[in-house]
Amino acid sequence: MIRNFKRTAAIFGLVAATSTALVACNETSGSTDGDAVADGNGDLGGTLVGEGASSQQNAMDVFGIAFQEAYPNATLSYTPSGSGAGIESFINGTAMFAGSDSPLKKDQPEKAKERCGGNDAWHLPSVIGPVAIAYNLPGSEGLNLSVDTVAKIFKGEITKWDDAAIKAENEGVDLPSTDINVVYRSDESGTSANFQKFLAAATGAWDGEGKQFPQEVGAGANGSSGVATEVSSIEGAITYVEAGFAKDLGLGIANIDFGNGPVELNDDSVGKALDNLAFEDTGSEHNMVVDADALFASDGEGSYPLILTTYNIVCSAGYDEETSKLVKAFFTTVLDNQNDDLAARGFIPVSGGHADRLKAAIDAVA
Repeated sequence: MIRNFKRTAAIFGLVAATSTALVACNETSGSTDGDAVADGNGDLGGTLVGEGASSQQNAMDVFGIAFQEAYPNATLSYTPSGSGAGIESFINGTAMFAGSDSPLKKDQPEKAKERCGGNDAWHLPSVIGPVAIAYNLPGSEGLNLSVDTVAKIFKGEITKWDDAAIKAENEGVDLPSTDINVVYRSDESGTSANFQKFLAAATGAWDGEGKQFPQEVGAGANGSSGVATEVSSIEGAITYVEAGFAKDLGLGIANIDFGNGPVELNDDSVGKALDNLAFEDTGSEHNMVVDADALFASDGEGSYPLILTTYNIVCSAGYDEETSKLVKAFFTTVLDNQNDDLAARGFIPVSGGHADRLKAAIDAVA
C-alpha cells in the first residue's frame, strides 16, 4: 500500500550550528543504552545518544535545545558522522538511534532487529530538506542545468563551464572557460545514495549506486559542511549538498530542468513535489520508507523533486525502560518543534497527516 501526504510549510535559509559527542553502552551486552533516570517529578534525565547523517545536524541542534528546555536534566548527544557510521553505531548498540539519508539495506534490517532484541527497527522520516546542485562561479548565479547535463558533469563528460550543452541551457549568459571541479562526498553518505538514485531515475544514464560516490571524477570532502566549504574555496567547483549548507556559504544554486523547464529551488517548488510524496509498503504503518524512485522520476511542472528525507531509525521495542522513555520523549519533542526555527535552518517542518503518522509511531515504541 502506498500512502500520500501533503505538506504545508516553507523553506528558508540556514544557520549552521551544532557540536555533539558520542557516549553510550550496548544494551544487548547486558548494560543499558544510556544513563536515563526519572526524577521525582516524572521528568527524564540522562543522555540520549544518536549518530548519523550530517544533513540533519542543524535540525538536531534545534531539537536538542528544545529537548533540554523540556527536560532540564536530559541531554541530546548527536554525532554527525554520516549515515553509514550512524547505522553501524545503532546496530552495534553504541547509539540509541541512527540518522540516515537512506533506509536500511541488504542484511541491515536483520542486524538491526537483533540489536533491538528481536524487534523490528522503524524508519521515522522526521527531517526533510531539498538537495541543491551548488557551485562557485562568480557572476553566473542562478544557472539553468538539465538533469542530463548534471549527470554528464558528475561523470566527467562535461569539463568546462562554457561547454556547448551548458551554453544552450543558458542563452545570453557569458560563461567563462573555467574548469569544472567536481566535489563529492568522500564518506559513505545517504546523500550520495539518494543523489545517485535521483540521477538514475531522472536520466536513465547513471550506473553508480549506493552510499559511496564514484571517485573517478573530481575530489572528495567529508560531510555536508565539508563539500560545501570545499566548493566555496575553489572557483569553478560544483557539488550536491543539502540546500541549507549551500545557502549558508552563499554558493550558487542551479535551477534544474527535470523535464518541464528550469525550476528554482524554493518553498513552492519543493512543496509541489511533496504534495505527491508516497511511502513503500513495509508491512507496518509505523515503518515509513519513502518511495524514492517515484519521487526522483517525477517531472511535474514547477516541481523540485530532488528532496532528501532523513530517517531517524529507532527500535520499535527492545530498549530498556529508561531508554524507551528517553527516545519517546525526544521524538515527541521533535514533533512539537516543527516550527520556524527549524525552517530557518533550511528544513521543511512536517505537519498534518504525516505528523500524525509520526506521532502514532513514536507512541507505539515500547
